[in-house]
Amino acid sequence: MEKSFYYSVPWAEASYLKDALHAMEIPFAIEQPSDKLQLAAGHVVFVFPVVPVRVYKSVLDLFGSHGRSYPV
Repeated sequence: MEKSFYYSVPWAEASYLKDALHAMEIPFAIEQPSDKLQLAAGHVVFVFPVVPVRVYKSVLDLFGSHGRSYPV
């Protein structure tokens, strides 16, 4: 999967978001902190590929803000 954008969320919210994304059939991956992604303690990231605008709107509504560009 080519990584395009991501959202950092507290671990406690990951299960709900994962279930919602599966229900909407939106592709994603979950990653933990790494050298590329410096995260707050207790956070994970939901990473997405390039998606159509309609799908991005659904992701935007679910997370409540625009995603951040995935570092190259």
